[in-house]
Amino acid sequence: MRRADQVSGALLLAFGVAFALGARQYPYTTPNGPGSGFLPLWLGAVMAVLGGMLFVRASRAPEAGPAWLPGGRALTRLMVVIAATAVFVWVLPVLGMTVTTAVFVVGLLRFLEGHTWATTLGVAVATAAANWLVFIRWLRVPFPPGVLGF
Repeated sequence: MRRADQVSGALLLAFGVAFALGARQYPYTTPNGPGSGFLPLWLGAVMAVLGGMLFVRASRAPEAGPAWLPGGRALTRLMVVIAATAVFVWVLPVLGMTVTTAVFVVGLLRFLEGHTWATTLGVAVATAAANWLVFIRWLRVPFPPGVLGF
C-alpha cells in the first residue's frame, strides 16, 4: 500500500498543480462575485496539498502495509460497481439523468447490498429527485432528458 499511496499522492499533487495553473486562464473575480477561475484554483490547490500530504505520509511509513487492491468477494463487488458505473454512462443519453440515476441506485442497493425493496425504492426516488431539483431546477444544468423527456 505504501507504493500505491506514494504514486497516488504524486499524481494528485501533479494534477492539483496543473488544475490550479489551468484556472489562471479564467477570471478569479467578476463584478458580481467569484469568477469562473475561483473554484478550479482552490480545488486544484487543495488537491495538491492533500496529494503532497499523502505522499509524505506514505514515504515516512515504516512498513509497506496491507495490499491496496481487495481480493475475493470485495474485488468482485468493486468490479460490479465499476461495471455498473460504465453502464450508467452508456445508458445516460437514452434514459436521461433522472431515470438512469434511479435505476443505478436500485441496482446497487437491492442487488449488490441486499436492502429491502422499500428502502431501495425510497432511496432511489429521493436520490433521483434531489439530483433533479439541485441540478435541473436550482442550478439549471441541462442534463440529457432521455426518451421519457425528463
